[in-house]
Amino acid sequence: MLSLALAGCAIGPDYERPELNTPAAFKQAQGWKAAEPADALARGAWWELYGDATLNELQQRLENANQSLAESLAQYREAQALVRGTRASFFPTLSGNASKTRSGEGTGQSTVRLADGSTVTSGVSTGGISTSYDLTFGVDWELDLWGKLRRQLEADNASLGASAGDLAAVRLSLQSELAQNYLQLRVLDEAQRLLDATVAAYARSLRLTENQYEAGIVPKSDVTQARTQLKSTEAQAIDLKYQRAQLEHAIAVLIGVPPAEFELAVVDSVPQLPAVPVSLPSQLLERRPDVASAERAVMSANADIGVAKAAWFPSLSLSATGGYRSDTLSQWISTPNRFWSIGPQFAMTLFDAGLIRSQVDQAEARYDQTVAAYRQTVLDSFREVEDYLVQLDVLEQESGVQQEALEAARESLRLIENQYKAGTIDYNSVVSVQTAALSNERTSLTLLGSRLTASVQLIAALGGGWDGVAPEQERLAGSE
Repeated sequence: MLSLALAGCAIGPDYERPELNTPAAFKQAQGWKAAEPADALARGAWWELYGDATLNELQQRLENANQSLAESLAQYREAQALVRGTRASFFPTLSGNASKTRSGEGTGQSTVRLADGSTVTSGVSTGGISTSYDLTFGVDWELDLWGKLRRQLEADNASLGASAGDLAAVRLSLQSELAQNYLQLRVLDEAQRLLDATVAAYARSLRLTENQYEAGIVPKSDVTQARTQLKSTEAQAIDLKYQRAQLEHAIAVLIGVPPAEFELAVVDSVPQLPAVPVSLPSQLLERRPDVASAERAVMSANADIGVAKAAWFPSLSLSATGGYRSDTLSQWISTPNRFWSIGPQFAMTLFDAGLIRSQVDQAEARYDQTVAAYRQTVLDSFREVEDYLVQLDVLEQESGVQQEALEAARESLRLIENQYKAGTIDYNSVVSVQTAALSNERTSLTLLGSRLTASVQLIAALGGGWDGVAPEQERLAGSE
């Protein structure tokens, strides 16, 4: 009756989400549309926003073969097993034992004094060898009077949720890293095409200048300037090959293959910058896996306080033992050789010099730590989104101005080359304009790469994907 009366009782505080100062909207979100379900986009496959089939394939290979992801998945399975083990503690434990024992008593010594004064020592048997057979079954069950086991299960379930959040955070981080590396590689391919085309144009200019020099139209300094410019640009083109190889190697490791066995073919286009919607701050808290993991850590720490406080109260265990014991095998399993015992056991710590109090204080301190860590994680998540929003906004403005500069540089180059061919200017003017034009072309590509990278980082900061609040937990739940 006592256990029934206390069945709903659990020592320790019930969990309440820590209070947060959540803004109503992002400061830098002007002009961005709010996130809404995108039926055409697979759940969580945010990289499909870039419309690149190769990137889609690489993301699938990462899911199947990345070793960091495999490590995190194994940690999640460990947390699942821990919950199953804790849940098993609610049920009785049945044990069994069968044994055969041979035992004997030792031999003593006796001393006899003879008439002539001498002594004689001899062995005296004090026992014999015996055999016993035992078959024993036992049942032990600890009743959860004060909710200690329930709080422990609550803590382990919260830890399991935190592990799921950690797994989702690792997956999102790796997906983001892969997307950034891939997009930067494609920007480098575009830069390589630009430099190769520029090298070809400079080579034609060098041949033209050499012909004009041989005809006595221009001085030799024009030839040396043209050759210097050509070789300098060739060196820049060669340097890009090293940078591209580094990105290709990084992608190979992310998808779980040795760099020597992986190669990405050059393509003729760069993925377009997608329109990235911005979620509301409240959705951000639900979507980001690191925020979810941090909150579940708070839940686990809160339950641990109840586990620690339960040590102040007595524990009640029920145990029963029964079986058969005999000196002969033939009479082993028979009614006369049967034995049994049953009874409850109360156990309680009467004096521990403050040990339990210190354990409760430790649990409460850990809870305060997790609350602070949770709030800091939320603040960091807001900061990251604000940073990437303003970065994309500034880069967009910069790209617009840079495009105007690029068009002006191209027009200036066209005019200056015509003037040089007509002999109205020297080659120094041509070199200066060509250098400015190439610099503006490369700056435009650099800005494109920065905008693509910032878009991936913003998506990751928003938790990835747009059509589900907790896709990771749903996916894992469906796989159990």
